[in-house]
Amino acid sequence: MDFSAFLTSMITSFVIFVVLLVLFPWLSRRPGNKVVYYPNRILRGVDPFEGGNRTSRNPFAWIREALSSSEQDVVAVSGVDTAVYFVFLSTVLGILVLSGIVLLPILLPVAVTDKTPIASSDTTSNGTFSDLDKLSMGNVAEKSSRLWVFLIATYWVSIVAYYLLWKAYKHVLALRVAALILPEVRAEHFAVLVRDIPPAPEGQIMKEQVDSYFKSIYPDAFYRSMIVTNNKEVNKIYKELEGYKKKLVRAEKIYGESKTTGKPEGVRPTNKTGFLGLIGEKVDSIEYYSEKISELTPKLEAEQIATLRDKQQAAALVFFTNRVTAASAAQSLHATMPDKWIVMDAPEPRQIIWTNLAIKFFQRQIRQYVIYIIVALTIFFYMIPITFVSAFTTLENLKKYLPFLKSIVDIATIRTLLEAYLPQIVLLVFLALLPKLLLFLSKLEGIPSQSHIERAASGKYFYFTSLNVFIGVTVGGTLFATFKKIEKDPNSLLTILATSLPDNATFFLTFVALRSFIGYGLELSRIVPLIIFHLKRKYLCKTEAEVKEAWYPGDPRYATRVPGDLLIVTITLCYSVIAPLIIPFGVVYFGLGWLILRNQALKVYVPSYESYGRMWPHIHLRILASLVLYQLTMLAYFGTKKFYYAPLLLPLVISSLIFAYVCNKKFYRSFCCPALEVASHELKETLDMERIFRAYVPPSLCSEKVEDDRIEDALSRV
Repeated sequence: MDFSAFLTSMITSFVIFVVLLVLFPWLSRRPGNKVVYYPNRILRGVDPFEGGNRTSRNPFAWIREALSSSEQDVVAVSGVDTAVYFVFLSTVLGILVLSGIVLLPILLPVAVTDKTPIASSDTTSNGTFSDLDKLSMGNVAEKSSRLWVFLIATYWVSIVAYYLLWKAYKHVLALRVAALILPEVRAEHFAVLVRDIPPAPEGQIMKEQVDSYFKSIYPDAFYRSMIVTNNKEVNKIYKELEGYKKKLVRAEKIYGESKTTGKPEGVRPTNKTGFLGLIGEKVDSIEYYSEKISELTPKLEAEQIATLRDKQQAAALVFFTNRVTAASAAQSLHATMPDKWIVMDAPEPRQIIWTNLAIKFFQRQIRQYVIYIIVALTIFFYMIPITFVSAFTTLENLKKYLPFLKSIVDIATIRTLLEAYLPQIVLLVFLALLPKLLLFLSKLEGIPSQSHIERAASGKYFYFTSLNVFIGVTVGGTLFATFKKIEKDPNSLLTILATSLPDNATFFLTFVALRSFIGYGLELSRIVPLIIFHLKRKYLCKTEAEVKEAWYPGDPRYATRVPGDLLIVTITLCYSVIAPLIIPFGVVYFGLGWLILRNQALKVYVPSYESYGRMWPHIHLRILASLVLYQLTMLAYFGTKKFYYAPLLLPLVISSLIFAYVCNKKFYRSFCCPALEVASHELKETLDMERIFRAYVPPSLCSEKVEDDRIEDALSRV
């Protein structure tokens, strides 16, 4: 990428960001748009324009609101998980700022004042971007004593990272404890999930077995049990029934509108009964849907009783009358055989994956290893198209392998635009295809809760991005030239990575800028959700429920957001010493992210679960993985510079591993389950155990006509 392409990418990205920044306050003040820009506040029953003047002409009032908000405001509005995410952003921002304060004023003059001739291949941009080359480590000659400065800088970045990550871990733990210690009653604090229940003895039903087992261990605190059942059929009927109810409301709404816009008697809506309402007999919609509801209601009630009585599975939720007993049970070994009576803390009712609860212990283990193998193979085979496309989409290769494009590519304007955006857009398209696959694979492992599935998918996505994007793109530009070398000597991969890293500095600079300006510009302006909402409202939505569904924002999607941020962490760390100019871009990315997502957390997103910061140990570990990759890359790059003191970086790698081990031993267990001293704090509410129990009953099994005395042996095993 030459200077004109780099400059084009920077300027256009920034201009687009400014346009979106100006559009945001104007769009957000339109009355019809408030549900898109303030859904969190609307759902909480708060004035959307609280804290600011709707008619204010200050387009940056949202910045003041975001900056003035406290961490407790974020916790109150969006939960501990969101506050922990901001701890992650501020920690990485702190690492980059403290690193940049030292690295930029020291490394840039050291690099630019080295007058020793450099080989054209040892540059940051394939020998074409000489200005950037002079400001990077690539401008320093081999064996130069100036390399000592870069080695010390490598230590400085690592030490700053250790210090801030340690502080962040302590801070997140304090946030978690502060949330768990609150005296409000939460259903999950009085329940445990029991899996791998052995078959009931002859003459005893499963509920009796579970009740007697836990009564004998916890005679004073045991309340009751809820046996998990196979709800596949009842869920199907329930979903169908709810669908007809929505369609009936929609049909009645259409009929009511027809009375005001047409004939006084109105026009009754009709539909066809066949596939997707496109074929089959034409019927009166209101009558048809009413008949279907009348038909399915008794069918659902019968299936509810049959499910509760006859479709029991080897898992249960057990409820206790105090938090200490539940917390103690969740972290205790209950049976002499560890694959029986496995007890863990219960997830929130809203995030339980019911279909996974009854999967057996050894089946879960096998599934986990099979999924790991599938993910490893997918990473490997996914690297092939990414690496190929990365190499293929260079302009030289496009002209070589697609000669009919040569005349187009040689046009200066088109060439500049292609160099500025083509590789980054191709990369973003590949990344957009992954999340649903990884969430699906994580669910197949048998994980019991949605938050845990998102953590697992996030970890997989991180390794995808690190291996396929960072390493794949870095090596991809020189893949065709280096494949034979890797084939002969696989151990040379790290050296090839180190030597290829500087060649892709401008690509990653523009990639970070693209994610910073256009990515966060679209996030703030919400142009895409706004357009989709108005299209749905105009052409699809008839009822209030449909309108709400059209604007409902969902949660912040941490399963994909966190790995995307960690990719930027990896890129900026690995380039921080080699090409220090990337540090300001990283600072802009995480600074804008903190500011814009603060606004979104307070006004837009509605979290779908609360795990009290359980994501943090995974984030922390992967930041350290990025740090180790940075240290190994620097070790290899110093080797390519023939700097004999490069082995002095080995203690850094060892210290990172030790640091990870110490953090895991000191903090991790507190994130697995609540400490008893936390659970022992008194509640300020009157404990209603029946309400806690009912919170876990799936919607498909809730019915006023299903009486306890008819299914006393089964209701508690929903």
